[in-house]
Amino acid sequence: MRKIKVAVMGASGYAGLELVRILARHPGVRLAAVTSREWAGQPLASVFPALTRICDLDFILPDPEAVAGVAEVVFTSVPHQTAMEVVPRLLARDCRVVDLSADFRFKDAAVYEKWYQPHVAQELLAEAVYGLPEIHGYAVSRARLVGNPGCYPTCVILGLAPLVQNKLIHLDSLIADCTSGVSGAGRQASLGTQYCEVNEGLRAYKVAEHRHNPEMEQELSLLAGEPVLVTFSPHLAPLSRGILGTLYARLLRPQSEVEILNFYQNFYEDQPFIRLLPKGSLPNTVNVRGSNYCDIGVRVDGARGRVIVVAAIDNLHRGAAGQAVHNFNLMAGFPETTGLDLVPLIP
Repeated sequence: MRKIKVAVMGASGYAGLELVRILARHPGVRLAAVTSREWAGQPLASVFPALTRICDLDFILPDPEAVAGVAEVVFTSVPHQTAMEVVPRLLARDCRVVDLSADFRFKDAAVYEKWYQPHVAQELLAEAVYGLPEIHGYAVSRARLVGNPGCYPTCVILGLAPLVQNKLIHLDSLIADCTSGVSGAGRQASLGTQYCEVNEGLRAYKVAEHRHNPEMEQELSLLAGEPVLVTFSPHLAPLSRGILGTLYARLLRPQSEVEILNFYQNFYEDQPFIRLLPKGSLPNTVNVRGSNYCDIGVRVDGARGRVIVVAAIDNLHRGAAGQAVHNFNLMAGFPETTGLDLVPLIP
């Protein structure tokens, strides 16, 4: 297997760290550079001792030209707005890019600008592929720029896609009630994510105003071929990792759980990272921790005409770095599971 020279820009954040953890053991990768403004010049292993004897690179400054000089593929794990400034420079140097920010996830610049900030690389939005492999795998394999999905949208879209595409539900009835671990807020210090603020608590935040909401609606609407509306309520739990999504919708006609599961089995046939749980079982974030799996369970509330889907992912892995490597595998022509065939961390 040919080794591809890869760089991680923003390797000192949680998602960047997870990328390095995966890529350092990927048989088709040679890690060529890791960047950090804060830690430039210091060994990565001195900042993250867990990577001692696993990655011996020093952090360098995030200069796109310098990175492009040593890498063929670049993962940009940098903040929103920063990505749109560096990605065009990487593409101009013939690098292929998997971007973990939101800057290249939207087709409509006006939608992005409503929820984020002015977009200075709008010419790339039509070209960028939304990197959800189970939905857009073929397009990802041919792309030079992939916008890696957000963690909440990954959980919600994968959980609802078969219902939406098969027109089994009322498309204006979708409710996504999701709970995330604290690492989803990033590594920078914040009062709201300090131990004493989070431990033994469970709280909702940004209800009906979270910027991942339009990302869900964009992709589900494309699957449906018509507008889809999602009421989204995110919650923060005292967990390091994990997202559990409980997703509700009204059925258009009566369906049994077995019938619904058959639609899911057909939709996700041969998808290595989707695990459909048998009738009567529901996911737990513990069972996907440290892996690229998305576990999905289905219940039908026949008396109320509703289907309830529960989906679980690891927000740092499937919701960020693992999915980015999954996209990279498709872009590079590697088997999808290369470097990702990890058993979840149990207990």
